[in-house]
Amino acid sequence: MAKRRKVEAPRRKEEFSYRGHSVEELKDMDLDTVAQLFPARQRRKLKRELTEDQKKLLQKIRAGKTIRTHQRDMIVLPEMIGTSIGVHDGKTFTIFEIMPEMIGHYLGEYALTRRRVSHGGPGVGATRSSRYVPLK
Repeated sequence: MAKRRKVEAPRRKEEFSYRGHSVEELKDMDLDTVAQLFPARQRRKLKRELTEDQKKLLQKIRAGKTIRTHQRDMIVLPEMIGTSIGVHDGKTFTIFEIMPEMIGHYLGEYALTRRRVSHGGPGVGATRSSRYVPLK
């Protein structure tokens, strides 16, 4: 007798929560309260206050524009969710949208500074043995 497979209903994606708080609750909190939920390094940085450039970046984000920045050490805060940010990777700006899962991370984590290198084959004269390869 053939076994019947149990058909499961598709799972609904759970609503995102950061340390037990929903995104709406996080947006309503002030910066000091949100900082208490972050890991130690981020909490320490926020306790020592943001730099002037980071404060300017936060004001631009509140204005709601697409922003390009060099501030790779800026922590992703709940009020940034939904905005598009271009972060400089040393050569170009990597543009991405801030999602709830990014809260508490640094912007620089999402704009990688190193690229994969793919080397081609060696050219003529690159090695001693290539001297004796007849040219066409």
